[in-house]
Amino acid sequence: MPLTPDMRRSIDQIRDYLFGGGYPDPVSNAEQLSFLFFFYLVEGIDAANQSKAKVHKLAYTPLFDGDWTLKNPLNAPAEGVTTIPRSRFRWSVWAKGLNGEALVRFVRDEVFPFFAELGQRTAHNFMDGARLTIDEPTVFTQVVSLVDGLRLDQSDADTKGDLFEHVLRQIRQAGELGQFRTPRHIIRAIVEMIDPQLGETIYDPAAGTAGFLVAAYNHLRLAHSSPAAIHEDEVDGKRQRRGYGDRLSGPEVARLQTGTFYGNDVDPKMVRLATMNLTLRGLPDVRILKRNVLTRALDAAEKAELGLPERGYDVILANPPFSGRVDKARIIEDVKVGTTTATELLFLKYMLDSLREGAADGEGGGRCGVIVPEGVLFGSTGAHRELRRQLIENNRVEAVLSLPGGVFQPYSGVKTSVLFFRRGGRTGQVLFLHADHDGYKLDANHDAPVADDDLPALADAYRRRAALGATWAARDPEAEWTEKWWFADTAQLRANDFNLSAGRYRPMSRSTVEHRDPRELLAELAAIEAEIAEEVEGLRGLLEEGV
Repeated sequence: MPLTPDMRRSIDQIRDYLFGGGYPDPVSNAEQLSFLFFFYLVEGIDAANQSKAKVHKLAYTPLFDGDWTLKNPLNAPAEGVTTIPRSRFRWSVWAKGLNGEALVRFVRDEVFPFFAELGQRTAHNFMDGARLTIDEPTVFTQVVSLVDGLRLDQSDADTKGDLFEHVLRQIRQAGELGQFRTPRHIIRAIVEMIDPQLGETIYDPAAGTAGFLVAAYNHLRLAHSSPAAIHEDEVDGKRQRRGYGDRLSGPEVARLQTGTFYGNDVDPKMVRLATMNLTLRGLPDVRILKRNVLTRALDAAEKAELGLPERGYDVILANPPFSGRVDKARIIEDVKVGTTTATELLFLKYMLDSLREGAADGEGGGRCGVIVPEGVLFGSTGAHRELRRQLIENNRVEAVLSLPGGVFQPYSGVKTSVLFFRRGGRTGQVLFLHADHDGYKLDANHDAPVADDDLPALADAYRRRAALGATWAARDPEAEWTEKWWFADTAQLRANDFNLSAGRYRPMSRSTVEHRDPRELLAELAAIEAEIAEEVEGLRGLLEEGV
């Protein structure tokens, strides 16, 4: 069942109630809704688990069996009563039987602690530190009623996931840690180009709301669906093919659920939102760790205890933070690149080292598709140049996709590209891809669908890069070049200080000379300004250290 207009209106009503009721923070509101969705769904999950256990003749203790010692005496059904049956924590009981102040008090003081206790037994820390923040009785009663009306138990995983994505779309501002919601059509394009395969491990070290992991899961399900199990839904104004994954075997499904997807984030709110996003998609056992990979390394024993791959990951997909700095003293040795404290460079180094190494027989290592700010591609600091040198000379950079300016509106106006590389080997030639349009109007909101979309053709060019390399080699260098792809070899890259900016190597045609996008020029100026600021900070640090 696709996401209906009524469902969207209900979410919009919830947003309006919260905003009008004095709860303007969209990230906190999304987090609170994720808790309510979880409370609603657990009742059905518990009933399903009981049925499965009965069929397979396995022991199972229902979540709502036994008694609960009340945290707040005011929630007692009668004076002097100190316990209540755990069955009172079923959504169908408290959400329909309470309202106003009594509802707020019961959910705040009993429901949250109850589910926090259950959360300690699960594979993730979804409820760790969770608390109710919507404590205005009228607003909370209305929100609970609207969530109940969504009838989540009657929706399939895709519909529930789309509903939650609609919630996440309300997060229309960058967070303090530099995170913002990556447009889902950009994520899908990157995932299609990387093409993760069944049996590979897939990792996002800065998972945010788990958009990349969800897209990779959908990609794998579609690839293992029969024609009859493939359908189209409208998502964000565009038709999207999806598959139910009916050709996946039982062991393959189990591996997807427990041994394929990995991620972490530094923000506990993002951890919770990511966990709910995955749970609604049918991946409740994927654990998103609360961890800063730039400041804390894991040894082999810790990786084993957490069930993380020992040899590194087959696929990394990410849009890491690139608007901050890390205190120099906290940066672990493994990710250091010179003296830089720029998160975009440190994350790139971490991801490179986290990929699986190639085999001795020449088999390629793990591969990565990562969104980076333009400055990473052409910055002239020692750290910028050294990281690009490592990528090109000790690994295999396969492609750079230049995204249109404005794709991250309304969150950020930063100009970005996508870097595709594989660990190990050496770079031969790099395919550069240039997108002028991404299927949505490049305005302040960036949410109105339009027909112009370069991404499908560029994704196809990436898949055919070997054949296109021959076409490029056979071209007439004097002829007008109108394609939105081109190549540069290692000698050219080395001669240009390992610059990976697509525009540096673009064959100049009359149209590109006359109509270069002014947003690209502004982005380059902004990147140069940031680079100068970093150099100044580095010099200030040296002076403070007495060098």
